[in-house]
Amino acid sequence: MFEKVLIANRGEIALRIYRACREMGIGTVAVHSTEDQHAMHVRLADEAVCIGPAASAESYLNIPAILSAATVTNTDAIHPGVGFLSENENFATMVEEHGFTFIGPSADHIRLMGDKITAKDAMKERGVPVVPGSDEAISTFEEAKKIAAETGYPLLIKASGGGGGRGMQIVEDESRLEEALNIAQREAEMFFGNKEVFIEKYLLNPRHIEIQILADGQGGVIHLGERDCSIQRRHQKLIEEAPSPALNAEMREKIGTLCVNAVRDLGYKGAGTLEFLYSNGEFFFIEMNTRIQVEHPVSEMITGVDLIREQIRIASGSKLSITQDDIVFNGHAIECRINAENPRTFMPSPGTIGDYHIPGGLGVRVDSALYAGYKIPSHYDSLVSKLIVHGKTRNECIMRLNRALKEYVISGIETTIPLQSDVINHADFLNGHYNVHWLEAYLKSLEEAESNLEDSAA
Repeated sequence: MFEKVLIANRGEIALRIYRACREMGIGTVAVHSTEDQHAMHVRLADEAVCIGPAASAESYLNIPAILSAATVTNTDAIHPGVGFLSENENFATMVEEHGFTFIGPSADHIRLMGDKITAKDAMKERGVPVVPGSDEAISTFEEAKKIAAETGYPLLIKASGGGGGRGMQIVEDESRLEEALNIAQREAEMFFGNKEVFIEKYLLNPRHIEIQILADGQGGVIHLGERDCSIQRRHQKLIEEAPSPALNAEMREKIGTLCVNAVRDLGYKGAGTLEFLYSNGEFFFIEMNTRIQVEHPVSEMITGVDLIREQIRIASGSKLSITQDDIVFNGHAIECRINAENPRTFMPSPGTIGDYHIPGGLGVRVDSALYAGYKIPSHYDSLVSKLIVHGKTRNECIMRLNRALKEYVISGIETTIPLQSDVINHADFLNGHYNVHWLEAYLKSLEEAESNLEDSAA
């Protein structure tokens, strides 16, 4: 087992990794920007090294600085967390070349799954259903028209190396196809340094279902069921739950086994998530994330498996400590991603935390690096806390989450808590009747209602 792990990240995920290491008796090194010198994980870690100024390009994305910090602290392994360098094949390669262990999959698997076209091909070859569309990158309008004729409209143009909704265009008919192709290519090059795009059939009202897997690279592979991540805005998830209200045990086992077999055949090692669109009883693979997910706690809550701990064990060369038969799905869990944002406009709301009180009680978990007096910087992602609640049933879970959201006090900034409270009390959510477009439709209905009120008042 490792003696010391460097945590190449910040915020709540850095604190989560620190806690797992601490419980395993592993020493920790926190790297941080000048802006994060007072961050919670920096204060708690055994050692801390400043790796650059506030801008992430000069700190959390600065590979030489991170490797230098690992060298001077005699680190054994580096955990990349989520975002930043967690799915950077060059970083994974350089970590290993410098004599450290990368806590994650091989650079080859990061590369394979980092390109949505090669990922789709790899899964298709292994019997995993994929969304109909192009099998290779689309460069010209003529190529796009040919694929569009085969898949039909509406369709989706997506960046091959992208994510988070960037480099993505919905096309309703041929009149906008050329313009959308040009926009998607420009955005793909701007955000990902790769202008390649591909085309998929646009499914009108799907759910976003993902399967959590663990693989030890020695033949041991398990799945931990699914997470339903359909409550999202502009492809950014806001609420996740497990299990999905749309699946039953038979469907769960079928798609889970399919994922396990595919991942085993790939020889994959580490934690990973296979993401699907689910429509009319069918699954369609869209991508695989080769890292731990922000929403991993909901899977932990219903299985009792510490995913970060297993990641570290696997990276150290150990086999999985559990088998598929050991996985028992217990109750229901829901996570709210609490962001420092205006709950309606989603404009970032950095600032200094005033009063801070977290909810508690049976089945309530808060993953957050906030504390009273902490100054939230404007340079990074707006996620500041994850509230995860578990209950014996979905109804009990929702009731408990409703109570927990009302207890949660974060003053000094705006947060998404008011919106999440409204969503979980909506009849559609209570009945499990929602899809990936639900939240945006709900927000639009609120705007229209407010506009009608203003017109009536005038």
